[in-house]
Amino acid sequence: MTSAIPGFARRRIAANGLTLSVHMGGKGPALVLLHGFPQTHMAWARVAPAFAERFRVIVPDLRGYGDSDAPPDDAGHTVYAKRTMAADVVALLDALGEGRAHVLGHDRGARVAYRLALDHPRRVARLGIVEIVPTAAFWDAWSPELALRAWHWTFLAQPAPLPERMIGGDPEGFLDSCLMRWSLGGSLAGFDPAALESYRAQVRDPARIAAMCADYRAGATTDRALDLADRAAGRRIAAPLRFLWARGGFPAGTGDPAGLWRRWADEVTDTACEAGHFVMEEAPEATLAAFLPFFAG
Repeated sequence: MTSAIPGFARRRIAANGLTLSVHMGGKGPALVLLHGFPQTHMAWARVAPAFAERFRVIVPDLRGYGDSDAPPDDAGHTVYAKRTMAADVVALLDALGEGRAHVLGHDRGARVAYRLALDHPRRVARLGIVEIVPTAAFWDAWSPELALRAWHWTFLAQPAPLPERMIGGDPEGFLDSCLMRWSLGGSLAGFDPAALESYRAQVRDPARIAAMCADYRAGATTDRALDLADRAAGRRIAAPLRFLWARGGFPAGTGDPAGLWRRWADEVTDTACEAGHFVMEEAPEATLAAFLPFFAG
């Protein structure tokens, strides 16, 4: 099936007890691209074809997002924990016959990516992180200023069905507000129409609204607990880590985002760019400049 990403094909692949919608293109070493909230695989549409000139690029919709399955959450918020989502990626690599891959994640996908590197270090060759700091570190950095900007962290994590009902009253209005508020230009002008429609389509689906909320409930509970346990045990990310953050994004509000990553990984390089939170769409050239040489290396 043809993908909306030029030169890519779409497949549905069984992995870890559910079916993922996966877009693939190119040849070479495997490179997995993991999107974030409130987006889909289309977050990578501006950069994936360039990566595909050198890599076998694998772009899934995370569980609960896009056209992937959206199972209901459980009481312990493990269904959308990043450990579970990382296991999805491992199962996907197994299904595709890939033993090891480079992994690049943005936002929630970056949280899946670093959890993958911690839980399955032999499966990650090089790790790319866009626009996050570790979950526990972000909660530690919480301040009134950061809380006002990252209000969705606490809103989406509220017990069901409060946020689901509120979002469901005007799902596209909610989505558009998030995209505009977190973009450097404060508008939707930086988003391709096809990508924007992909994001709007998923937020019209109550099951995906519930999945997004479950994702953030996991972030406030299970994911944070896993990070705290790893930090106490002294576990570190062994893969070389390249970190790209935006001067108008969320990590900038923590004061020293690259320093936070150096507490978690043995080898960290970082670059800041002029963008808001949606770096791959707002600054595709900066994204490619940061990661093409890194993964090729």
